[in-house]
Amino acid sequence: MTNSQEPLATGQAVRRFKDPAYVELAPNLQTLRDEIDDLDRQIVALMAARSLRVRDATRFKKDAFQVAAPARQAEVFKKVRNLASEHADNFPGFEDIVESAYRSLVAGFIAAEQTLFSQTEEVTP
Repeated sequence: MTNSQEPLATGQAVRRFKDPAYVELAPNLQTLRDEIDDLDRQIVALMAARSLRVRDATRFKKDAFQVAAPARQAEVFKKVRNLASEHADNFPGFEDIVESAYRSLVAGFIAAEQTLFSQTEEVTP
């Protein structure tokens, strides 16, 4: 039977992991949600910092192909997948999740950078 209600945020855990080495991170769901919200704030701030670097990188590109930089994209996806593999023991499919998120992130940044590219002009020596 399925319960169609959201779990109580301040209630006690109703399940446990079978692995005796598992370490609980919080006493209740609300604490975990608060910590996730804090992590989201940090992630968005890091993404904003990344966006400034992407914007500035536009100055070094001659055309739309260089903005898209497919070889660089492949390099980034491989790098983040390798970084994710260092944490893969803690969450099933973590490398796939990270790579998928980065593919979406990079696609959005490239689309925005194409717009930014149109706001630049060629530097004449």
